[in-house]
Amino acid sequence: MRILLVNDDGFHAPGFEVLRKIAAELTDDVWAVAPATDQSGLSHSITLSHPLRFTKHGERDFSVTGTPTDCVIMGVKEFMPSPPDLILSGVNHGQNAANDVTYSGTAAGAMEGAILGIRSFALSLRVDWGGERIAYWDTPKEHAPSIIQRGLDAGFDPSTFINVNFPDRAPSDVMGEKVVPQGAIDHELFGEHRRDGRGQSYYWLTFQAGNITSKGDSDIAALREGYTTITPMRPDYTDRDALQSLGKVWGNS
Repeated sequence: MRILLVNDDGFHAPGFEVLRKIAAELTDDVWAVAPATDQSGLSHSITLSHPLRFTKHGERDFSVTGTPTDCVIMGVKEFMPSPPDLILSGVNHGQNAANDVTYSGTAAGAMEGAILGIRSFALSLRVDWGGERIAYWDTPKEHAPSIIQRGLDAGFDPSTFINVNFPDRAPSDVMGEKVVPQGAIDHELFGEHRRDGRGQSYYWLTFQAGNITSKGDSDIAALREGYTTITPMRPDYTDRDALQSLGKVWGNS
């Protein structure tokens, strides 16, 4: 099995080293193509107005001056001798659940894999930013290989990608695994006003975490309870219920 690794935190991020160890549990045919610098929050963006430069760090290791989506495209289309059987994106330093998925470069790397018809997983580790901010990297390192293998054995449609979030707990303290839908949270993005050393005014975009607004079981709720969450997702954003109701408004047969 040939695996392509990508992330959004950057080629030298600690989570990417963890991802290498996870992949090594599954195969010895591992390729890594990751952004040269942190690309967090860039979602599924691609680079169209600037050249993509790359550095070759080893026979199968590349960093690219682009986004996670750029890296997947370059890995699959340019650097690798043949497409991978699996794409792993992460391990992100921080959860990518609920609304956060829409901003996530980690999820976007797996989404691009789904668009290309390659089975893909996005892997993220929750960090309690309001607490001690401990990153329990051993948790995905220990639990991810079996989750990935079981997902592959299930034979899910390659046009679907699997979004996995690990709780901010030691491996032995994880409550279990839950397959759950994407939830919603009411965090607020805002600009924090600051001044630089010369007194010039500027803003730093930041956010405040809020309450869970989704009803019933969800990724964000289960994650906070200490479960590893597994959520199948698709690049198709179509609202099927609205498609039917709005079709009647516009006279679709």
